[in-house]
Amino acid sequence: MFSRGQLIFAAFFALSFVLIMIWSYRKDIKLHKIYYNKVWLVALGIIAVIALFATLTFWLH
Repeated sequence: MFSRGQLIFAAFFALSFVLIMIWSYRKDIKLHKIYYNKVWLVALGIIAVIALFATLTFWLH
């Protein structure tokens, strides 16, 4: 299906992508604490809205 070179490239790409994302997150952690300290409230609101829509959908059918 995939050649050996393609599999090696995919593994190298995935590993380097994850490492760069970790490095980038660690670099910006001070800004995250300032600007994203209440993000859990937004996530909770989104989950509540989805649960409400799902409940209404099942209840109306």
